[in-house]
Amino acid sequence: MQNTATTINNNTEFNQKITLAITGASGSAYALRLLECLVAANYQVYLLCSSAARVVFDTEVGVKIPGSPDAASQFFIDRLKAKPEQIIVFGKEQWFSPVASGSAAPKTMVVCPCSTGTLAAISQGMSDNLIERAADVVIKERGQLILVPRETPFSTIHLQNMLTLSQMGVTIMPAAPGFYHQPETINDLIDFMVGRMLDHLNIEQAIMPRWGYQAGTVST
Repeated sequence: MQNTATTINNNTEFNQKITLAITGASGSAYALRLLECLVAANYQVYLLCSSAARVVFDTEVGVKIPGSPDAASQFFIDRLKAKPEQIIVFGKEQWFSPVASGSAAPKTMVVCPCSTGTLAAISQGMSDNLIERAADVVIKERGQLILVPRETPFSTIHLQNMLTLSQMGVTIMPAAPGFYHQPETINDLIDFMVGRMLDHLNIEQAIMPRWGYQAGTVST
């Protein structure tokens, strides 16, 4: 078990801190685009990535995430041209990382994509890894937690778990892009969902047109 404490400088050059967790559900492109937008918005990102997510990332977007947290941090910093320490990756058993404690964790967290297994564990407070513990911390500290499940169809169990979390104030945002903006590429569909996530995070975005404003129109 990796219980080594991680030293993080209290860097004030970033607008805010946020936790982004990536699980093994399909939808790696959503996570990658969201991470890109968070970096552009000058957020410091604490990134958690499950073992299954690494496999799916390679399969879906051809990105091989290094196994070492330090190497993974540098990989994403280099890929997204981020600032030093703007992206910090933690391993699944780094229990001394800031996200594991209410005294240090960011008050905002997104799990994108969120597997139904992770959804179930979070809904029942069963923290068996750092992703589940970090989500548990945000809930208990009355922070903002957004889950982006990607599954179809949803079983009754899935829906019950979503209802339980929704009643706690968690935002359930299934990866279900709309088509009213007349998407022409897969990237347009990805941006639709990421734009909605940014809206809920109160981060300014112009990657998706708003209803009534597309094609130069304004609703009245």
